[in-house]
Amino acid sequence: MKRLGLTLVATLCITVASFAAGNQPNSEKWDGKINVYQLGKYLNLSGDQTAQVSQICDYFSEQMSYASSAKKNKDEKLQNAVYGNLKLMKKTLDDKQYYKYATLINLTLRNNGIELNK
Repeated sequence: MKRLGLTLVATLCITVASFAAGNQPNSEKWDGKINVYQLGKYLNLSGDQTAQVSQICDYFSEQMSYASSAKKNKDEKLQNAVYGNLKLMKKTLDDKQYYKYATLINLTLRNNGIELNK
């Protein structure tokens, strides 16, 4: 009886550990692609802003994929990509739009396991 109880506990622990390991955030899951159409609706962008934001998002996607595949200084490159994106967006968006965008990008990064303030 003791052996059966220990076997059940061990099986339960292994199952829980493997399930939890599969749900860990990983920065390689997100390559920086942003749906510009949805973002434009959320931020209520003008036509001129939409074109600029689209170019910034394409550039950000390139930088994030470059940073994610880097062998050295990966965290530094991720940080540079994010802060570069925020700097470009600040020039393009008004204060209210930028606040909403910064909140959204911060939440997205955190959900994908990318922490910049280590």
